[in-house]
Amino acid sequence: MTSAGVKGIGISAHRRAADLSDFGAELDMIEALGVDSIEIPTFDLDVVVGGRVRRPQLAALLNACRGRDVLYSVHGPLAINFMDEAWRLPRHFEVLEASLEVAAEIGAEHYVMHSGLALRQQAAGTEAAYERQRHALSKAGDLARQHGLILCVETLFADFKGDGYASSPSRLATELAAIAHDNVMATIDFSHSYLKLDFDGNRDGFVAEIAALAPYAKHLHVHDSFGRQDDIWMYTEGERLAYGHGDLHLPVGWGDMPWQALMAECIFPEGVLFNIELNQRYWYAAQECIEATRGHARSARIGRTAAAA
Repeated sequence: MTSAGVKGIGISAHRRAADLSDFGAELDMIEALGVDSIEIPTFDLDVVVGGRVRRPQLAALLNACRGRDVLYSVHGPLAINFMDEAWRLPRHFEVLEASLEVAAEIGAEHYVMHSGLALRQQAAGTEAAYERQRHALSKAGDLARQHGLILCVETLFADFKGDGYASSPSRLATELAAIAHDNVMATIDFSHSYLKLDFDGNRDGFVAEIAALAPYAKHLHVHDSFGRQDDIWMYTEGERLAYGHGDLHLPVGWGDMPWQALMAECIFPEGVLFNIELNQRYWYAAQECIEATRGHARSARIGRTAAAA
């Protein structure tokens, strides 16, 4: 059971064979975990080639997805970046158009795309990048509406070298308020936001920042971390785990994310989906992660979407 108003608990699938011949087995395994939805990683399935849908690969994907008693969401290409230089935006939009078409054919409700990234620069340059993103997201929202999709813009962190810029959760909320489009909402990736705010020296403001964006967040990416910068050379993934560095995609409860405070302080919109993004390394703990996530979803506070308020 989840809180009334929560759409359900999902988990992201992983690609196996490149031709998707065993993707059905991946989905069988996930369905057996008892989730309500599955997130399809179309960014890694070779269904869009050169900005066009590759029909034979899409057919294989649809064959794996059909006839299942689950909802679907889609995570499109991570590289789509509407804060990029203006001359590159048509290429990004071309890939988005094809990716939205794929998501619609799967029957997804939520399409996840990353919020923009830019180089650190003078304020005027950053604000110009935000203006480009607002224009592109408004146009993308119109296209999403035509496909019956909600575009869910995901919180990010920049690189750890200090030359990249990503929006804070509260700034993304400000941008979505300015766009004011019913088909352009947010994905809160809790770990991404934790890392972003730690880098900026605002770790103590994490819960308040997430609460500012929560009314727009129809989609959540749930996984744990310690919010620590990945700024020491490591030999193995196990060493990163030992230090607790980076975007680890841990099972819920393994990191130090303040889940209880987040559920107490945030008000999410009706129909919010809790989707787990679990590193394949820790898949042996998938069931425990699902149960922990269900526990948090039961205590989630639900209100109207910010767009409707």
